Amino acid sequence: MKNFKDKVAVITGAGSGIGRALAIALARDGAQLALSDVNAAGLAETLKQLPAGTKAKTYLLDVSSQEAVFAHADEVKRDFGTVHLLFNNAGTTLVGLFDNQSLDEMRWLVNINLWGVIYGTKAFLPMMLAQREGVIVNLSSVLGLVGFPTHSAYNITKFGVRGLTESLWSELKGTGVTAVCVHPGGINTGFDQRAKISKGSDEREQKIIKNMTGTMRTTPDDCAADMLAGIRQGKRRIVTGRLSSLMFWLPRLFPSSYHRFLTSITR
Repeated sequence: MKNFKDKVAVITGAGSGIGRALAIALARDGAQLALSDVNAAGLAETLKQLPAGTKAKTYLLDVSSQEAVFAHADEVKRDFGTVHLLFNNAGTTLVGLFDNQSLDEMRWLVNINLWGVIYGTKAFLPMMLAQREGVIVNLSSVLGLVGFPTHSAYNITKFGVRGLTESLWSELKGTGVTAVCVHPGGINTGFDQRAKISKGSDEREQKIIKNMTGTMRTTPDDCAADMLAGIRQGKRRIVTGRLSSLMFWLPRLFPSSYHRFLTSITR
């Protein structure tokens, strides 16, 4: 899909960060926008930043709710007629050693980051298949490429998103619908402020958060630009952001020992 003009784009997590940047960039290209988030104030701010004349509608949505996501798909079909681009962008993070994370905390994260993507894909895919046109863009992470200490639950969700998307590469062949897996890394979306710390955490988790925050330098605008350029070029995998190329190659070059290279970040 090289031209986004008049295409209907669904963006979850559009109230801030990468989602907001995607909304603004797509609006400039003439797309119609169905924007959702759990944060009404964030959605309102995104709406204010869109170019004049943009056709956009906002929806409060908790992607961890199957019922809510499928109802949202019905709303978008009612309001826009169809969907051409789906950005399963909504997500959050949980920091803590596996031993310190509770099962309830892990379940909370999996419901948002993984089930949210599954629900979104399942709810909107039929419309795309029926019109034999569409792009499903699933946000994984560089931590969907490497296992990272204190992020085991997050790794589970992002490896899961990657697995789902890569399976769709084969399943959707010849349908007119494509799936794209995005692996952002080092994006400055306020990680240190929005990261949820496991209740059982200790000083080790705090130290890793502090060290990771210093690597978050790529802007959401640059990330969104890379994503849209990749979609236009027909890429199935988009790796973007500071240190993302390193994270992509480490497990390929050192599949059993790449973890040794991550210790400098966790000291």
